This record gives sequence, C-alpha cells and structure tokens, in this order.
Amino acid sequence: MSHDVQEWRQYLCRACGLIYDEEKGDPDSGLAPGTRFEDIPDDWECPLCGVTKTDFELFEKPVVVAVEQSAHVSAEPGIVVVGAGLAGWAAVEAIRQLDQSVPVTLISACSADLYHKPELSVAISRGLDKAALIQETGVDAARRLGVQLMAETFVVGISPSLHQLRTTRGSLTYTKLILAQGAKPALPAQLPPELCWRVNDLACWSGMQQALARGAQSIAIVGAGMIGCEIAEDLVRAGHRVTLLDRNASPLAGLLPEPASQRLRDSFAALGITYIGNDDITGVTQLDNQQKQIRFGSGNTLEVDQVLAATGLMTDNRLARIAGLDFDRGISVAADTLQTSQADIYALGDCINIEGTACRFIEPIKHQAKAIAHGVLNLEASVYQHSAPVVRLKTRSLPVVMNGLPLAGVDWTLIHEDADELVMEQRFDNQVIAHLKVGASTQTRAA
Repeated sequence: MSHDVQEWRQYLCRACGLIYDEEKGDPDSGLAPGTRFEDIPDDWECPLCGVTKTDFELFEKPVVVAVEQSAHVSAEPGIVVVGAGLAGWAAVEAIRQLDQSVPVTLISACSADLYHKPELSVAISRGLDKAALIQETGVDAARRLGVQLMAETFVVGISPSLHQLRTTRGSLTYTKLILAQGAKPALPAQLPPELCWRVNDLACWSGMQQALARGAQSIAIVGAGMIGCEIAEDLVRAGHRVTLLDRNASPLAGLLPEPASQRLRDSFAALGITYIGNDDITGVTQLDNQQKQIRFGSGNTLEVDQVLAATGLMTDNRLARIAGLDFDRGISVAADTLQTSQADIYALGDCINIEGTACRFIEPIKHQAKAIAHGVLNLEASVYQHSAPVVRLKTRSLPVVMNGLPLAGVDWTLIHEDADELVMEQRFDNQVIAHLKVGASTQTRAA
C-alpha cells in the first residue's frame, strides 16, 4: 500500500511509553509531520528516554464496544480501579483486552484525562501547554473502553470484609479492587506549599506553565534528582534563568558515582544553570516585590521569581491504613501477582512496594497491568517478573543511562572514559549489578 493512502500509524516506545505519531512527526528531532516510521533514520532517538527506533512497536488501541453506562453509580458489583494516571488507565486497557463486558468503574480525583506524564519534564521548552499534552479526555477514554468514570471523586474509605468503597459520591461494592493512586510530592516543612510549584501531575504543571508564560523569569529548583535535573534543562532551554539547589555537592549524587555526577554538573554549567550544593534550605518567604526569598543554613539567601520543589515522592498511607493493607513506604504487593495483603485487592504503579523497594518507573507498568488483569478476571496467571528497569535521564546535553540499580558502598569500576563518554560498572559477587553510560550520542552532539 502506498504512503498516499495508508493510514497514519502510531508506535509505542517500550521503554518509556512515548507514542510516535506518524502524522505529527517529531519536529524537535528533525522529523517533519508525515514522516513514516520506516523512513526514520536508524540512529533517531526517543525524545524522552533516548532509545532508538528498534525499541518501538506498533501501537493499536484496543477496539472496544462501549458498555451502556448509567448516569448514576451502578449498584452492580464489578472491578473498581482507583486512580486515573498511567497505571490506572493501563489496568483498564489490560482488562478490556481480555474481557469487553465485565463491569469496570474508574474513580479519579481529577478529570481523568490521559497524558504521558514523563513529557512534563521536557514540555516547556517545546512550547506545549495543557491542551497539547492531553492525548484523550477522560470522558472519551471511558466511552472508548466501556467503563463507568467517576471523575472529581475522592475515596474516603475501604472495607475489605464488605468489599466496599466509600467515596465523596457515595458507597459502592467491588468484586476486585485495583489501587493505582500514585505518589505525591514529599514536601519538606521548610518549603511552604503555597510558595512552591510541584509538577507531579498535569494540573500542577499547568499552573506553573501559565505562570512562566509571562516571560523569562528566575527559577530555583529544589532537589537535583532525576526530575529536578530534567526540568532544570527544560526551563533553561525555554529561556529562563535556573538555579538548581541540593544538599549534595553534585546533582544525582545518590545515584551516580562522583565522576558521572561531576560531568552532569559541568554540563549544566555550560547550559547556564547555576548549581548550589552542600547547603540546606531553612525557609522560603515571599517579599513585597512578589519574589521568593530562599534562606540557607549557611546564612546566604537567594531571591527568585519562582520556586519549584523536586524533592522526591511519597505514597499516602491513608487508604492502606484504613483497609489494613501491609505498607512499607508503599503498598506491599506480591512480586508475582501484585496482590496486596488483603484478598481481591491489587495495586500497581508509583504507590506500590515490591520486596521492600518502591517501584516508581514507567517501564514496568504495562507488565504489572497485564498480570493484574489476569488476576482480577480469574484467568490463568500471567506472572509478573520484576527486574530493575533501565533508568534514563532525559537531559539532551548529557544523556545518562543506568542498567540495574547500584548498591550503596560498592565501588565503581571505570570501563571507558574520554571527552565525550564515560562508562562505569558496579560489581557484586562477581556479577555486574549496575552499568552506567554517561555521554552524548553522535546525533545529540550534532544537534
């Protein structure tokens, strides 16, 4: 079939979930709208995570005949999903691929619109706004997948013995319950929430985007972890003056060995990002001129137009505590089935803990959703096999790729080093447990 009559296709990045749409192309990477996937150069990289086109697969949304929905909450027991982020919708999609008629209710504290969360940390320099980031409205997705959507609704309690949820729109029963409540920003007491932006969801990000649309501003980002580093580069590329703050001497010090962390700091300096480390913040106040003043333990101060907190995530334990679920910095789930400590309750995504470790990565979500879908539909088990995902820092100036998660206190071995690239490994019991590559690809350097 010729390109003239062939329908536009979409391709899914298996690593981060980004969708490449042939109709839209990727202008930022030199791919004009209408660029067919087979015409993309082999060294093209995913604009979010840096993998090549070999890590993309054809993406087709499942065709689902919509189930007739009542305007009111159905009293019929069914599968209930709490949370409409990537994890919640992934669970619904996985269920519908296996069963198009089982009653499913999705409860969301927001409008439940679908968007790709990793894009938030690279969207401002691309000139995107909330409308451009929304891939499908919650209402349209619910209609497409035949689910009952309870948007702008909060869950206030769970009774496992009664198989019942209490919400701000009344109570409903469930046959199986899936928790995909995500995680929320961990905001230290020194950072007043009314003075600090957080970008953990589209609504919060949109507020910051609108504030920054007034023109170039000075911005302090508190926290030099992955999100802080990615947003720092995004904002400086958009023309803002950025200061990155952290208690460590170099960015991502908790994940990277010192040589790699220093390379990242040098890369930021070349972009114009100011890094201030080895100092604790003691408070933030608003001045008469509407600027925010940040006070440090050293006695120094910094005045900026905006403060953005990127100080990590935490899982709210309120629902887990009410339901009597095992909880350890996340809802504890079985590593193979994702079932919680209570029968008929499952969990996935940012809110879970597997064998003592939080699982806040995009890559495993679709596999978690598949395992849970088989469980809630009482089908032959689809065992989830958890492994350390590939960690990719979305910094175009200096890509960072980590395979495996490093162990604290274990030495790093230098494998290769030159002006453009650093490769290191961490070994334990004669096994490579972490492989790190820091450096710009040929494509990125040419850009």
